Amino acid sequence: MKLTIFGATGGIGRHLVEQALVAGHDVTAVVRDPARLPGAPQRVVTADLAAADPAVLRSAVAGADAVLSGLGPRSSADAGVASRGTRAVTEAMTASGVRRILVVSAAPVGVVPSPGRPRPPRYDEGDGPLMRFVLGPAIRRVLRRHYADLAVMEEELRDGDLDWTVVRPPRLTDGRLTGDYRTAYGRNIRGGLTVSRADVAQLMLALLDRPESVRRTVGVAY
Repeated sequence: MKLTIFGATGGIGRHLVEQALVAGHDVTAVVRDPARLPGAPQRVVTADLAAADPAVLRSAVAGADAVLSGLGPRSSADAGVASRGTRAVTEAMTASGVRRILVVSAAPVGVVPSPGRPRPPRYDEGDGPLMRFVLGPAIRRVLRRHYADLAVMEEELRDGDLDWTVVRPPRLTDGRLTGDYRTAYGRNIRGGLTVSRADVAQLMLALLDRPESVRRTVGVAY
């Protein structure tokens, strides 16, 4: 399969590139700094999504069977990168006739308001009492700008006509690839507090072959 991976030097993006190459996919990696890129993808495109040339992005996705994105802020200074970057990517996909995109969001985002959904559900049906009343509210307060950005990203995907899948992990770790995680469509994982970046990448690649994941959110956790 021909894949274009954005955020390829990030925590999840690095695993996406490495695992996709091992699986025999043809990989185009889109990065700001090629020197930080793991492995040896078939093609590398240098682009800063904060101010990317649309022609470069169209070239990066042209002919791809799917686009995978590990975009996300590394610090508070990067707030907004997920929604802005994904918007630029989806515009390039639409212009190039590419439909399939998988992105990473976060478990708390289902209850975060966005401009088009100012009154989201109070709780995610997969969350237990600890997450609903203690951990969830505290995490959302600390990372409110980050989650607001992801909520806008999700909203724009829902409002568009691409074949998207949003993966919502809880706290990410640098643990090893296990393949031993739980998933659920449309909800979070009860009692699931962590998952490794390597396992999130594995799930994203696995979802490429699952048509039932199109235009759905997928919770993942141990």
